[in-house]
Amino acid sequence: MTKALFLDIDGTLVSFKTHRIPQSTVEAIRMARSRGIKVFTSTGRPRQLLGSVPGMEGLFDGYVLANGAHCIVDNVTVSKQLIPRNEAERLLDYCNAHKRPVFVVGMDDIQYANPDETMRHVIFELLKVTYNKFDLPMEEVLRQGIVQMTPFISADEERIIVPEMTHSTSTRWHPTFCDVVAANADKAAGLAAVAEHLGISMAETMAFGDGGNDISMLRAAGTGVAMGNALDSVKQHADYVTTSVDDDGVYNALRHFGVI
Repeated sequence: MTKALFLDIDGTLVSFKTHRIPQSTVEAIRMARSRGIKVFTSTGRPRQLLGSVPGMEGLFDGYVLANGAHCIVDNVTVSKQLIPRNEAERLLDYCNAHKRPVFVVGMDDIQYANPDETMRHVIFELLKVTYNKFDLPMEEVLRQGIVQMTPFISADEERIIVPEMTHSTSTRWHPTFCDVVAANADKAAGLAAVAEHLGISMAETMAFGDGGNDISMLRAAGTGVAMGNALDSVKQHADYVTTSVDDDGVYNALRHFGVI
């Protein structure tokens, strides 16, 4: 029996076409929660960028954030994994030297360096991020502890720099950037941390995703559901492939499994 749902945001919960949560998904989540099922997002986004998604307030029991590096249940942090300070500085130095855009996500604030048009297009036009509090000096953000870094580097550059960060790892769900987090953080680990906090087994969880950073949780969950719009490389790791986010994918899958 499924007792907790974990949903990726971009491309799963939120449509890339409308930048909103489909009404069918909202209804499905409310129906699931009315049956006592806990519902969580599981996203590459950090806590500070959740406000960019309309309609999320009051819809969830908690969040698996920054690809599993920061997990919150009922407004309480139940797991936190930080990138070592020296490795965060190593990646920042690389981006500065090669003039690559990079977002640095602290526990409380975000700052970026070396912005360019590609970064602006992806973050502010494609993902519709509305966060605008980029006023804290980078050094002060680093002092907070770094949950995640998002460098706009190629896959080839990623293969060069990330292995030098032995206590960090990376994942990629968009061709122009990757997300870097602590080595023991991914969406599967975040799902496990929340399940442990709730006192349920992994077999009692169901996860939904569409991107490369969702694969670990699709494989770890009791039931892994890939969206119809997911990459083929993601679908092959799922137990079930539903319809696309724009074609009631979440609702249809929950109906298929008798969750709602």
